[in-house]
Amino acid sequence: MNIDIPEGKDPIAYVWGEMVPGIGTAAANFSLAVYANTTLGLREFEAARLRIAQINGCMFCLDWRTERDGVKVEDEFPDAVTNWRTTEALDERAKLAAEYAERYALDHHGLDEEFWGRMTGRYSQREIVELSMSIGSWLAFGRLNRVHGLDAMCVLKTS
Repeated sequence: MNIDIPEGKDPIAYVWGEMVPGIGTAAANFSLAVYANTTLGLREFEAARLRIAQINGCMFCLDWRTERDGVKVEDEFPDAVTNWRTTEALDERAKLAAEYAERYALDHHGLDEEFWGRMTGRYSQREIVELSMSIGSWLAFGRLNRVHGLDAMCVLKTS
C-alpha cells in the first residue's frame, strides 16, 4: 500500500472518509447509489462490474459478488465474463454489458455506430445511461483502490 494508514484505522474508511471527507463521502455515496438504485438485471449488472474489476485488477472488486434477494451469479460467471466474446453462458444483454464495460474502459473513442446500434437494440436509453454511470463508478473507484493498494487491505474472505 502506498498510503500511510494510522495504526488501528480501517484503510478504506480512512482514505475515503477522513483524508478527503468532502470528496470521499460524496464518492462513497455515489458508489452506494449504483447498487441501491439500479434497475438493471443482476446478470448484466455483474457482467459489466466484473469486466471492469478484471480490467482494473482490483482484488476486492474481483472477490465481490452483488447479491439481490439472496441471489448471486454462479461461481463460473467471472470466467464467462472474461470470455464474453465466445461464451454461451451469457445472454446477449450480459455480453453487451461486458463489451460496453471493456470498451468504455479501454477504447471509448471506438464506440461506433455499429456498437450503438446493437446497444440500443437491447437496452433503453435510460438503461444505457445507468450502465454508463455504473461503469464510470466502478472504473474510477476500483482503480483508485487498486492504485493505492487499498484493494489488498479489504479482500473478501470466502468460506
